[in-house]
Amino acid sequence: MNADAIRSMTDSEFRALRDFVYQHVGILMTEQKRELLTARLVRRVRTLGLDRFGAYLDVVERHRSERDEMIDRIVTNETKFFREPSQFDYLEKAIIPRWRADADARHRNRHVRVWSAGCSMGQEPYSIAMILLSELPGWTVEVVATDISNRVLRQASEAVWPIDKATEIPRQHLEKYMLRGVRTQEGTMRAGEALRAVVRFKRLNLHETPPPDLGSFDLIFCRNVLIYFDGKSRRVAVDRLLSHLRDDGHFFLGHSESLLNSGHPLRPVSPSVYTWKGRLHA
Repeated sequence: MNADAIRSMTDSEFRALRDFVYQHVGILMTEQKRELLTARLVRRVRTLGLDRFGAYLDVVERHRSERDEMIDRIVTNETKFFREPSQFDYLEKAIIPRWRADADARHRNRHVRVWSAGCSMGQEPYSIAMILLSELPGWTVEVVATDISNRVLRQASEAVWPIDKATEIPRQHLEKYMLRGVRTQEGTMRAGEALRAVVRFKRLNLHETPPPDLGSFDLIFCRNVLIYFDGKSRRVAVDRLLSHLRDDGHFFLGHSESLLNSGHPLRPVSPSVYTWKGRLHA
């Protein structure tokens, strides 16, 4: 069967797929996304030997594995190392020095936990880990990286990227934490063992309640993820994220995202970086 043999997505099929995605993922697919949704699913529909998107939805509703496959195909996975560098500067120059001072005064343990929510192919959690390992020698560092897509989590856990991505990484971190591929791996780079050891990957849907054993975090990064949610889904997701943020923690959003006038008990301390209201320190 070729792509032309698959019938165009009807209005009712689009509405049914849109509602299913919203119910299970929280992503709102507007009418303007119909063409994108079609393009991302048509190959899978053809592979299954189906000729209608409605028939494909029947399969998705009956089989959890196919639901996961569909999610892998429709989610957007755009990322890079040290994306939005001003936030990493704030982490390095404002937050970490305060942690060190508090530890010296015995106000905190030398243990840092970070959640990278919507981690995509791993560039964000590994960027965070590079800074923490460099700036906090001797500390215990744990970065929990989650995403809804099994496909990108597999890629992220392999920690291998094209060598041209090396230009995104500051030289001191590149030389210390990345390995250049040789022979059959030429043209790639891989995170070194010390870096891989502190990053743990886990599948998690931000539209569902996180497992209780996820624990609490000093930093939560959820950047350029909530832009795909509508207001209701966004509020629910932020509530769930913040339930895991420690009293002195910081919450990072993408630069195009904001919590101003959202009703959440946070205040900005840097562009798209928030902490709880009432903290004595910025």
